[in-house]
This record gives sequence, C-alpha cells and structure tokens, in this order.
Amino acid sequence: MEIIDNINLLLGDDLKASIKRGSKLKIAASCFSIYAYEALKSELSKVDSLEFIFTAPTFVAKEVTDKLRKERREFFIPKSKREHSLYGSEFEIQLRNKLTQRAVARECVSWIKQKASFKSNKSKAPMQQFMSVQANELKHVYMPLNGFTAVDLGYQPGDAVSNIVNRFDETAHTDTYLQLFEQIWNDQEKLEDVTTAICEHIES
Repeated sequence: MEIIDNINLLLGDDLKASIKRGSKLKIAASCFSIYAYEALKSELSKVDSLEFIFTAPTFVAKEVTDKLRKERREFFIPKSKREHSLYGSEFEIQLRNKLTQRAVARECVSWIKQKASFKSNKSKAPMQQFMSVQANELKHVYMPLNGFTAVDLGYQPGDAVSNIVNRFDETAHTDTYLQLFEQIWNDQEKLEDVTTAICEHIES
C-alpha cells in the first residue's frame, strides 16, 4: 500500500505514472470536472476505456431540469445543491481564467465520445467511491476518493483539512474492488447511462 498525501506525492502524478497505453480506468466518484481531464489529457488519450459511475443520482432523467441545462458556463457536472459548492467553488476559478474553456470542453467531449461511458446511481443507496487503473497485469486501486477534479488530483488547493488517498496494489484488494465495480456497473436497476446527457451539457 502506498499513502498519497497530496502534498509530497500528488494523486495526479501517481496516476500519470500508473496509466499506460491500453489501460482501463474505472472511477466511482461524486463529480467529474473537465479540468481533471485537462490535467491528465496526455495520459487519458492512451487509455482503452473509462467507465465512470456517479455515486449519487446525477443527470438521471428525472433529475435533469431546465435550470441545469441553462448552466452553460459551469463545466463541473453537478447533481444538486449538495454538489453546488464543488462545481461552483473558487478552487477552479484560477483554472477557468487560465484555460480556454471552449477548447477544453470540445477536447473533453471528443475524448468522451471515443473512450468513456458514464452511468449514474439512480437509487438513494450510498456507494463507496474509488478509482482503479488496470494496465496489463498491473492493477491499482485508489481510495478514498471524493471526486475526479483538479482539487482531488492535488493540483489545486481545496478547503479540506486533509486529502490523503491510499493506493492498493495487492491482488486480494484490487480484485475485490474491481469485482464490486463490475457488479454495480452491470446492475440496470441501480444505474442509468448518462453519457449523452453529459456530452450535451459540456457542449452547451
């Protein structure tokens, strides 16, 4: 097990070292940001696939409202007010000012259409949040994980007292989490595909 404190060792840098060409990435997290994509763009272009589960109802049909569709300048993927502080926080304003939002959004959508699938937990049942990277025979699992954002990767400061993530490499641990992910990913009663809704929102 490796302890990533996001001070001396950043989660984003560890992912850059772990992701190889043909890797399969699986993430269960509360939110997704195009700025996390931007930070790992080179590495993510190498992956074979990304499967992403929003761990709470996000972009499921009954949750998508006209108000959400009109949030044209917010590129975090929010679900509700409890995520509002994340996607509207001051922590990524610096990135918004530095980067060309439209170009980043366009690149992200193009990548999603080629490589990624997004599903949302449509139940009220809570789900653990974690991420796994499979590269040939090598498997890494990272947890706990809040979201897939520049803050969570350690590239931007947040307001959390600590942001420690553990990386597990032992087969007994990694296989347990991968089996859990697959079991949930294939459960149509718990999850709903929201890939199209996400692409439409980012493109707007």
